[in-house]
Amino acid sequence: MRGVRRVAAPIAVLLAVGLAACTPALPETVVPDTQITVGWTGAFTSANAAASPTPGNVDVAETIRGDFGDLVDGEFVADEGFGSVTIVSDDPFTVRYDLAEPVWSDDIPLDAADLLLGWAGAAGYFDAEEADGDNASADGEPVETAVPALDEFARAIEVTYPQPIIGWQQAVTAPVPAHVVGHRAFGTDDPMEAKQAVIRAIQDGDDDALAKIAEVWNDDFEVGKDGKLAADLLLSSGPFRVDSISDDGDGQSVALVPNPSYRGLVTPKVARIELVPAGDLPEAEVGERLNVAQVAPTTANREIIRQLEREDFTVDTRHDGTLWALMLDPTGIFTEAQARAAFLRAIPATALTERGSGVWATAYTGTTSMLSAPGSRAYDIVNEDSGFTAALGTPADDAALERESAGIAAGSSVCVLYDTGSEFATGAFVALGEVAAEAGWSIADCGSADFEAALAAGAWDAVIARVPVPQTPEQILDQWGGQGSASITGSTDPERDALVAQYAQTTDVYEARDLLAQIESTIVRAAVALPIAMNPRATIIDRSVTGIAPRTGAAAPLTYGVSQWEAVP
Repeated sequence: MRGVRRVAAPIAVLLAVGLAACTPALPETVVPDTQITVGWTGAFTSANAAASPTPGNVDVAETIRGDFGDLVDGEFVADEGFGSVTIVSDDPFTVRYDLAEPVWSDDIPLDAADLLLGWAGAAGYFDAEEADGDNASADGEPVETAVPALDEFARAIEVTYPQPIIGWQQAVTAPVPAHVVGHRAFGTDDPMEAKQAVIRAIQDGDDDALAKIAEVWNDDFEVGKDGKLAADLLLSSGPFRVDSISDDGDGQSVALVPNPSYRGLVTPKVARIELVPAGDLPEAEVGERLNVAQVAPTTANREIIRQLEREDFTVDTRHDGTLWALMLDPTGIFTEAQARAAFLRAIPATALTERGSGVWATAYTGTTSMLSAPGSRAYDIVNEDSGFTAALGTPADDAALERESAGIAAGSSVCVLYDTGSEFATGAFVALGEVAAEAGWSIADCGSADFEAALAAGAWDAVIARVPVPQTPEQILDQWGGQGSASITGSTDPERDALVAQYAQTTDVYEARDLLAQIESTIVRAAVALPIAMNPRATIIDRSVTGIAPRTGAAAPLTYGVSQWEAVP
């Protein structure tokens, strides 16, 4: 069993980002020659995660890009070292994005040009289809947004939105350096002149200039097939910078080193972080080749992980931003809401969780919400106000009688689709068949190894599915709106759509929680979904590493908080 790894020069370095001789010294918090090696399943394909927000690109961006804050358990946590975001006017709704004193790793300050460029990217100026400066509202309709007012001296911009938006704190970021984009788009060598060229293009709506910026925005930051990317495209405003990218044939590795120019509140403690291919069985390599790995809990890896726990390795289990649910097709046998409610009330979610989770029972957290996750402040309000417990979460005194009252004859068949390749879904289906039979329902096995194709075919009455917990109004509409492209049940409700539209324009966190509960209550009344449990992800950390606090959800679950990581002897 090894302790802290000392840094060795990489054998195959396809990219090296050198800093000038005048580069400031590393923060005093960095312990020289320390390294943490992470088993990673992502791929770094672009240094502009705003243009290419793949999981791997978001992972790396979390370490090399500063921002105004992050969502943690559904709540915005500000990074005051980067800057501040404040509402300066309610009518018209205007938000000021004000930088502190962050700088890029070439020591060029971040300023209003970087924020304006980030705003334009989010507003659609550089979209491949049409750069028109429009945003999309919660109902999918384009909404024109005026070009922000710049306070260049204060390094701030003020954005006036057509209406309030719930995501105002994260609506503007600085994903790439404006002086680099200006240089590449217009051939301007002076950084300040390059910034001004970017500002003018956006303010003037110069189509030719915007097309040149769009080409840089969308194409230049992409990592080549050979793993190479020019140093200026990898400038960092975050705690770390990319030192090298390599590929030994087994997968891509990305090496991160502290950014000497970083001025955040928490500076790095480790001298090098290696993101390397996780391998086929990463849990067996933690403590040897790897210091950290994230895996899906399965029966096959339970004994390995249990043994690591016995040897004082840390195993942190949190949900991955998705939940398991039993969902109904509101046609056929479940055309009537009374029939749907009778079926769902006959199915205890705990029974499905116990059978589906198997040896990982403690890793699965039960849930009563399709729109929020346990552990978040919103969940407590939604759980209390949605009406789920009374309507669907409390077993009927006589489930068979309730079925009969709904007009469903004993032995009526329910075709249940599930993924036969999923341990949880397979176990949950077995439990579903047992408990449903007690109430007089007959469960037909409609499981499929090609789950997505079978789901799209629609030849099922009920489905055991794993779905994302929506994070935005747009995602709620996508899953539960009248025109939702990701809707499994096809349930529609004009009241729900109206509530989501209201939710999208809510800036008060407490009002937002209340509205989310009201939206959830429309799903409860429709009786088309039984939330079962959150899907877990296990983070295994060896004894030589401290400070790693994985985040729930899908966005950068491990690299969030990377400045806190520390290698100990």
